[in-house]
Amino acid sequence: MALIGGAAAVVVGATGFGVYALVGGDGKGGGSGSIASSDGSNEDKVEQGPPSAAEVRTTAKRFLTAWTSGDSKTAAKLTDEKAQAAQALKGFREDAHIAKVKMSPGSASGAKVPFDVTAQVSYMQQNSTWSYASSLEVVRDKKSGKPVVAWKPSVLNPKLKEGQSIRTGKAGTPPIKAVDRNGATLSKQEHPMLGSILDDLRKRYGDKTDGKPGIETRIVDAKGNDTGTTLRTLSKGTPGTLKTTLDKDMQVAAEQSVKGKPKASAVAVQPSTGEVRAVANSPADGYNNAFRGSLAPGSTMKVISSAMLLDKGLASPGKQHPCPKYVEYGGWKFQNDDKFEIKDGTFAQSFARSCNTAFISQAKELKDGDLSSEARDVFGIGQNWQVGTGTFDGSVPVQSDAQMAASLIGQGSVRMNALNMASVAATVQNGTFKQPVIVSPSLDDRTIAKAGRSMKPQVHNDLKSLMKLTANSGTAAEPMAGLGGDVGAKTGSAEVDGQKKPNAWFTAYNGDIAAAAVVPESGHGNENAGPVVRKILDAAAG
Repeated sequence: MALIGGAAAVVVGATGFGVYALVGGDGKGGGSGSIASSDGSNEDKVEQGPPSAAEVRTTAKRFLTAWTSGDSKTAAKLTDEKAQAAQALKGFREDAHIAKVKMSPGSASGAKVPFDVTAQVSYMQQNSTWSYASSLEVVRDKKSGKPVVAWKPSVLNPKLKEGQSIRTGKAGTPPIKAVDRNGATLSKQEHPMLGSILDDLRKRYGDKTDGKPGIETRIVDAKGNDTGTTLRTLSKGTPGTLKTTLDKDMQVAAEQSVKGKPKASAVAVQPSTGEVRAVANSPADGYNNAFRGSLAPGSTMKVISSAMLLDKGLASPGKQHPCPKYVEYGGWKFQNDDKFEIKDGTFAQSFARSCNTAFISQAKELKDGDLSSEARDVFGIGQNWQVGTGTFDGSVPVQSDAQMAASLIGQGSVRMNALNMASVAATVQNGTFKQPVIVSPSLDDRTIAKAGRSMKPQVHNDLKSLMKLTANSGTAAEPMAGLGGDVGAKTGSAEVDGQKKPNAWFTAYNGDIAAAAVVPESGHGNENAGPVVRKILDAAAG
């Protein structure tokens, strides 16, 4: 008998039998045992199972103490991802410019330990105290069985994600003080519908103003690019003034006109210059559908289709033009709203009443790419617009058969937004496409898109007469009532699969202002989008 490790061992020797030493432990507190093989070597058992409460407390304390003292290597060795943790902890000190840090652990909940961080950030004589709460989890290392901290970027800060890090420094581009064409301030607080656009203008033009960037502690991605998440502001930047083409009075009117209408959007453009006077989206914190949306424009597309038919001699305002109840083309049967027909009517009557079949009936006379060419070369649709902020610039793809016919009435694969359709109305008014801009091109010398050709004078006159008739006595008459002078309008109702109601569209001009609006899933354009445009036109008229 002999005592080995506090346990009795019996050695029995016999020819043909191995020699074993049985070594035992007390089995408590996460202890482990070992087995001696017949050749005398020891194989340690790897402890498994969750760490004990004592191990959780001890490991968390050791990790936080090392982190606090600035010993990143020691802290990293107490994690299950030593290399990643070492790099992150070092970056926390150096890149985030943390001069001092204090950790205050809370009571553990199982293997999780919450803790409070109080850091002293110091950068270019700017100092700030930064406090936040975080947490860590203690797990058992799969190889060694030792208790370690499960490493995640969120241990450093709960807002950190994989591939991100914390950096303190100049906050990118300087903030901007956006003003309208007359110098009136346009802030996000007063005009929340401009929020995303003003943020984008800061990124693009902040460094082209006389502003100075602030000092911030913020989250950056793996390439060092700002993610937009600021954790601490050491000093606010000095805003630089950025002049936009917007008109504050028209902007207020546009915002009021779409407020309360789900996903509604509106844009106003000056035909003679292409300058954007107003842009609004509802809800205010939603997607910028006014500039970036992509929806079938419905019958507002007939403005472009009419320009093409007039140019090709396939239609003329005063000449008779078929508007039957039904027309078949490419295997599809097309019809008008409520299956109406105009017997012995003119093209002007068909346009003013928005007769679908009057356009579909001409599909057989067209080449597949005719509509795409008209949209691009005359109206600038689908070109690379350089507005000064991000935009979707419309799309009229080359189609064939029934899809080409559907494109003539703004269905199929044609896609537009309020900016595009305001520009279409502006092009009709002006006779030549002027690419919309919200910031002067002279600020950054960007190249503005230009149309391949202007409308022929006769086509221009005829198209304006069609839109004036529609505004005075056609489908757009009710929302345009009382407006005199040089006016024109077109309505649209775009059917969408799965929607109970169509998307309502309206585009119009009055003098040197053109505007367009879309109100999704609301019904007819004259009833739902028309009043939105009218409010903007009234504001422009003063």
